[in-house]
Amino acid sequence: MVNRELIEVFSEIAREKNVERSELASILEELFLYVIEKEYGDSSNCSCIVNLDKGEIEIYAEKTIVEEIDDYKVEITLEEAITKEPEAEDLEVGDIFVEVIDPRVFGRRLVVTAKQFFAQRLRDVERNYIYEDYANRIGEIVIGVVHQVQRDGVFINIEQAELRMPKNEQIQMERYRRGETVRAIIKSVEVTSKGPDIIVSRSDNHFLYKLFELEVPEIEDGIIEITSIARYPGERAKIIVKSNDRRIDPVGACVGMRGSRIQAIVRELNNEKIDIVNFSDQNEVLITRALSPAKPLQLFIDDDKNYCVALFDDDDLDSAIGRNGMNVNLASKITDYKIDAYGVKQYERIQEDQNTKLLEIEGVDSSAASALDKSGISLVSDLLDSDMDKLLTLSGIDEDLLDSIYEAVQSYIEREVEPDVIEEEVDLSSLGINLEYEENENSKEDSTSASLEEE
Repeated sequence: MVNRELIEVFSEIAREKNVERSELASILEELFLYVIEKEYGDSSNCSCIVNLDKGEIEIYAEKTIVEEIDDYKVEITLEEAITKEPEAEDLEVGDIFVEVIDPRVFGRRLVVTAKQFFAQRLRDVERNYIYEDYANRIGEIVIGVVHQVQRDGVFINIEQAELRMPKNEQIQMERYRRGETVRAIIKSVEVTSKGPDIIVSRSDNHFLYKLFELEVPEIEDGIIEITSIARYPGERAKIIVKSNDRRIDPVGACVGMRGSRIQAIVRELNNEKIDIVNFSDQNEVLITRALSPAKPLQLFIDDDKNYCVALFDDDDLDSAIGRNGMNVNLASKITDYKIDAYGVKQYERIQEDQNTKLLEIEGVDSSAASALDKSGISLVSDLLDSDMDKLLTLSGIDEDLLDSIYEAVQSYIEREVEPDVIEEEVDLSSLGINLEYEENENSKEDSTSASLEEE
């Protein structure tokens, strides 16, 4: 047994590290077995019992009673056993004698070794606590203080835990300073040799979702659902919202009175522009709303291929595409449709190109074009819709010849067009475009989307 003072010292250290008493007892048991192994080379025959309430530590060693000792660590004579414990006189050679070891026999070596071992085990326990805590909180928003800013990441402290926000999880235009408070979402937690690696993010789509959940009670209550999110972090985002209560406008609820709810989110995201799109189970309507603020004149939708061609007035095309293609790309992501946006004049030219005969294109071998024509492939559109492997099975067509045809067609499509051709008046009705489409769609829904920025 050992005096209470030693246990009290260890207990005080454990309390500072928020280690539970049951865990402390286990650590102390491991500690003394470790000391025994260091002292004698083996602790397999030893056991340790820690009683924190009584302040006692009992160490036992099981030894076999023998007539002549070969190994003092695991053997003992009957005479020696009786000397240590008089009740052992009832034992015989071959029986097991349980010897009580006084920890004080280890002297100062115990103190030095115990200090090192105990500190290491406390670090391991603390790391395990941190890992289990944050592993169960993936997807939650946390608030911490920036501790260190490096080129490849920002380190954030929350109590004893250190969280890491890599460069790709940051909002690109944000700058972080040591000591400032930052909010982020827990994205992943992994075990490493240096402890738990806790990754947080401000660029993840789920971070935007959780911000809406905090600001819009209807989302947390399940009245309003966010069905899809797409972002260019710090620049622009689009979300699709759906109401499970006909009485509640999902767009209006997310925007809030005078934009109070959406503005709080915009401020948090470094003035990221957010488009809120009202859900529709009609793909045509949903895609139209997703392309806001631009209004398409006509949509050509292929549901089998999840593909859509959107036609716009030439003056609205830039708005439809957006800076660096953001608007149309975000619309594609939230609707799960590949959307190509064209101006009317641009689309007319494409239609003309598609209906051009291969024989009329400069650089296309006439014999090869004739061979393709016999197989029903006479137009540019026929060629582009055909499988290349099947084309190679045709008589008179090899891979080099087919590549040259594709190159010639590509050059033809990408050719420069004279300005006077571009400026010609286009008959929209000839393209099958409904000029009343925009008006009809606007009448279906008073408010299909909201796009707000902090003033």
